[in-house]
Amino acid sequence: MAPPQQVKAGAGGKAAGQPAGQAQPAVSAAAQTPKVDGFKIKAKLTGTFKEVSDSLRTISFLEVAAEKDAVNAVYVESRDINKNPYLFSILKFKKDEMEVLYSIPSEIAPRKRKLDVIRYLLNILSLVESSFLVESKVLYQLIETAVKDLLESVTMDYSKLYTAYDSVKKDADDMRKKVERMQDQNEALTTKNYELKSANDELTLRINALEGLSDDALKAKLQEWVLEHNGEINIIEFTKLYKVAETRVEQMLNKLVAEGYLEVLK
Repeated sequence: MAPPQQVKAGAGGKAAGQPAGQAQPAVSAAAQTPKVDGFKIKAKLTGTFKEVSDSLRTISFLEVAAEKDAVNAVYVESRDINKNPYLFSILKFKKDEMEVLYSIPSEIAPRKRKLDVIRYLLNILSLVESSFLVESKVLYQLIETAVKDLLESVTMDYSKLYTAYDSVKKDADDMRKKVERMQDQNEALTTKNYELKSANDELTLRINALEGLSDDALKAKLQEWVLEHNGEINIIEFTKLYKVAETRVEQMLNKLVAEGYLEVLK
């Protein structure tokens, strides 16, 4: 793999992979400037550079620039605040090899960035396979090395953390299912409670009706009260004793007067 390097404008203000006449902006060497890495792989031009260019130009986000003995495909994924390329990659198709250059921002791990570039490279190679081929063996070795590097970057602490996360996630899923079951049970209990309350209210009304005095019994009790209390009746005390509504007592007293059982003295 080529050592990290800073990107800078080429001679005459042009960079490989840019159309003629388009100036390549110089990238500042500030701390936030992404580094650039790359690698080369053996390949073979089986068609013409024009065929490679035509195939690449079918992808709208690629900038394609043809040279005398190469074709460049530039992919700028993002730019910095000054509109300079920030996250980018350059694929250079040659007669007997391919050169890959790509930026590595500080917030992305180099090994992960390389793996992302390889995945992108495989997609591009599938597009130009009719005119440009890379040996399968070479690709397998490239992928194997990248995956190995990535796995080596995963520390034991991270593995333990992921295992703990996986365990906690399972517990959370189990708890979520339990909560759902409890919610269903709560809804069922709420419905059952409402049914029981309705039945209880109905039974209470029936009991009150059975325990209450009939009309004939109430007439008799009123007459007894009047006789025992020297012809007077305290309706409030009577209703408390026999648990009868005042309005019913008044109605029954009027009925007894109308029927001649009682007489109102003025």
